[in-house]
Amino acid sequence: MWHEYLNATSINEVLTSLNEKGEHARIVAGATDLILELERGVRKGIETLIDITRIPNLDRIYLDEDEVIHLGPLVTHNQCVDSKLVRERAYPLSRAAWEVGAPQIRNRGTVAGNLITASPANDTITPLMALGASVTLANIDGERQVALKDFYTGVRNTVMLPDEMLMDISFPALTKDQRGTFIKLALRRAQAISLINAALILTLKGDTITHASITLGAVAPTIIHAPETEAYLIGKRLTDDVISQAAELTKDASRPIDDLRSSAAYRRETVKVITARGLRFIREKTEQDGFPREPVLLWGKEKSNDMAQASTNGQEVKSPALVSEKSVIHTTINGKGYTFTSGHDKTLLRLLREEGTLTGTKEGCAEGECGACTVFLDGKAVMSCLVPAPRAHNADIVTIEGLANEEKLHPVQQAFIDDGAVQCGYCTPGFIMSAAKLLEEKTNPSKDEISQAITGNLCRCTGYYKIVKAIEDAALISA
Repeated sequence: MWHEYLNATSINEVLTSLNEKGEHARIVAGATDLILELERGVRKGIETLIDITRIPNLDRIYLDEDEVIHLGPLVTHNQCVDSKLVRERAYPLSRAAWEVGAPQIRNRGTVAGNLITASPANDTITPLMALGASVTLANIDGERQVALKDFYTGVRNTVMLPDEMLMDISFPALTKDQRGTFIKLALRRAQAISLINAALILTLKGDTITHASITLGAVAPTIIHAPETEAYLIGKRLTDDVISQAAELTKDASRPIDDLRSSAAYRRETVKVITARGLRFIREKTEQDGFPREPVLLWGKEKSNDMAQASTNGQEVKSPALVSEKSVIHTTINGKGYTFTSGHDKTLLRLLREEGTLTGTKEGCAEGECGACTVFLDGKAVMSCLVPAPRAHNADIVTIEGLANEEKLHPVQQAFIDDGAVQCGYCTPGFIMSAAKLLEEKTNPSKDEISQAITGNLCRCTGYYKIVKAIEDAALISA
């Protein structure tokens, strides 16, 4: 898929490489979209991947002196979910990040990557557009700032040049007189692309609206505003009649198409429904209902720090920084050192199975949908089918083979046996890995938290009841 993989150690190294390689290079942050694009042939001619995940301080979330929130290019969706600053001062973004994929996806996928992929159905673009966000782009000649509303030129197209790197996402923090939310409609509760989504942010003086920002996703080639609705709401109070009329105007602003997931007519009607729903939530101050106070992240014991988030892996990259066919991948798997001289152009999943002969990790879908390939990468649960193999260089990895010790099985493994939480068994390693990381994070998880933890794991055989019961019993064993 690629010929060389650069584990970058500095921004200058990244920009220099982009300048030299141009359209033949791509930056790797989460790679949850990029890996699929490469495997499906959507991105052709890519010879070099430039991994920025070991560069310090690129995953910071902070508030500056002008009350502007900044997200670095390595800020993941789960970091937005976990961030107190984002939850309190940019709630629609936090809610949208929570709606992306599953915990394993949110642990790798970055907000910057979501913006750059530029799908009109991508969840975090919609609230960032409503928040009035801008992005800072850099190349070796300098930086430029682009308003997000001017960043997109069409479906999966932006003004970003091949030699540029997205350095920063910035937007004004919500003030005390502003309220907002994000609503997504999809075909299932998790791991689903938006049929439509909407972000609503109102500025209120008492009960009267003084400013409105309403944006819509998956109803046009790019994320769009509903300008007639925004203008109509100014000076109004959120009565039932006002909400009804605003919802109708927002429906008229949408320009959806028919596709495999929905008809245009259905999308238009549901735009009306979710707009009314969002406005009622804001009126009744219930917009944060259903959003967990302590979300399941599958980080284990690690917690974040808004002002200076620890860079992924927290280590400097040791030479060689360039991983190619002629170099080796040094890594630690289940506490044991491994050296691989092949597999550089594979995913981590296939490196583990084919080069490492660690076949407990399963390939179910190879596109981050089923969770059978879940492993721990530098302490966090991820889908190994969406991680480039060279990311294993100098990393610490745990697979299903590493959970048990010489004396006994991991409590989750034992509970799965005792409760008969296995049928064909193919999905079992992924479920066990997610559950084991959950119990590191929460020693006595609720049933809802267990459900959150396994949203990224699919079982084709069971009704999940025994799986949930086994995780509950494993928590009792571990206590």
